Amino acid sequence: MEEHIVKIISIEKVTHDVRRFRVEKPEGYSFVPGQATEVSVNKPGWKEEKRPFTFTCLNKEPYLEFTIKIYPSHNGVTNELGKVRPGDELIIRDVWGAIHYKGKGIFIAGGAGVTPFIAIFRDLGEKNEVAGNKLIFANKTKADIILDDEFRALLGDSFINILSHEKSDDYFHGMISEDFLKASISDFSQQFYICGPDPMIAAVRKYLSNLGAGENSITIEL
Repeated sequence: MEEHIVKIISIEKVTHDVRRFRVEKPEGYSFVPGQATEVSVNKPGWKEEKRPFTFTCLNKEPYLEFTIKIYPSHNGVTNELGKVRPGDELIIRDVWGAIHYKGKGIFIAGGAGVTPFIAIFRDLGEKNEVAGNKLIFANKTKADIILDDEFRALLGDSFINILSHEKSDDYFHGMISEDFLKASISDFSQQFYICGPDPMIAAVRKYLSNLGAGENSITIEL
């Protein structure tokens, strides 16, 4: 298995609990927008603690970027990532992932599950091919929305947010339901891309199937 030790170049705050990590890019290393790798912290006791994270930059960049939600309440990899600083090292491995762009469609994300779609939409933006795609993004509160301004700039009215724990005139309220999808989507013969917590993925797949989406038109992370 491929392994690379890479230094952290920069760390930026994206939301109250999400950080953007930019790290060195090994020579010849490349990925398809939407793909991921296993990452661990290059410190004693953490080198074999691997977690999957999606690349959120584009291949043309001279660095690699990960947009990661930090969970300080868990003594795990993301908590440890919350402690690292520029100059510290990560270990990255082979590129993998089933999520990649297969054509215009509906992207449905829950929380940090939006990360595979970041590079996809940035790539579509570079190619001027965003039109005809839609992103439905479920979060608890407005403060949890990752890259709200960037997605609005890219997608305009095709960026739909639903909040489960906060009511606001500017956002839908509740959970993604079959009725919500029926009201938000006019064509169920197109491509669907889903990423988020496992229970959400299972529920959304069932709703889409009930509404006429074909199993072969639904892309999830395997």
